[in-house]
Amino acid sequence: MKDEWIFDFIAIFPELIEPFLEVGPLKKVIDAGTLKVRLFDLKKTADNPKQIDDYPFGGGPGMVLKPEPIKKALEKTGDGYVIYFSPQGLRLNQTLARRLIENRHLVFICGRYKGIDERIVDKYVDLELSIGDYVLSAGEVAGIVTLDVLSRLLPDAMGDPDSAKTDSFESNLLDAPYYTRPRVFEGEKVPEVLLSGNHKLIEKWRRKEALKRTLLKRPDLLENIDLSPEDRRLLEEIIKEVLAHEGPHNKGD
Repeated sequence: MKDEWIFDFIAIFPELIEPFLEVGPLKKVIDAGTLKVRLFDLKKTADNPKQIDDYPFGGGPGMVLKPEPIKKALEKTGDGYVIYFSPQGLRLNQTLARRLIENRHLVFICGRYKGIDERIVDKYVDLELSIGDYVLSAGEVAGIVTLDVLSRLLPDAMGDPDSAKTDSFESNLLDAPYYTRPRVFEGEKVPEVLLSGNHKLIEKWRRKEALKRTLLKRPDLLENIDLSPEDRRLLEEIIKEVLAHEGPHNKGD
């Protein structure tokens, strides 16, 4: 029997999600029968489509999504691991994504306005999830991002399965730079090692460049990776090269 995942979305505007189901790796896994995406419109589970939100008790600006329509939608989804997109949530990263995909049935609650009634969070939500420290107008956007991240991890998503293994963050490193034709563009040449045909040297070059990018742009990531002796040697080379490029610091300041 073929492995299958089910992703359910509870949202006010599920039509925002629909176009993304028709392109890229997401369409591949849906067409292959690996992933089923179901959309539940809160306007249809509410007794009155115009009463899916209300003013917060205690006053203050903004509106809050009412609990009853969300509860009815959850009853329609059946048993699943329920995720609510929230600034209080765990930050989504590749490691967490791989943990989430272990659940074959995920239910995403997409909030709006000031959020959802906290009683839904307390009673029905298994995980609060954040995609970053900024404000979105629509939880559907966070849902689309998460859907894209998770769908790439499913069987049948990538034409070349090894492609995803080299993506940034898969090994807690940023990826190496890539080049294509022409060999010379505005006077800049493709690194000679990539034209050598020596796959061992190319692999070593890419590993070194990945370490270099991570060291210079996201050094925090290096704290979460088990560096091999060869990695440490390459990092030492990189540091010496960077220092040599920067030149001696002014003394006597």
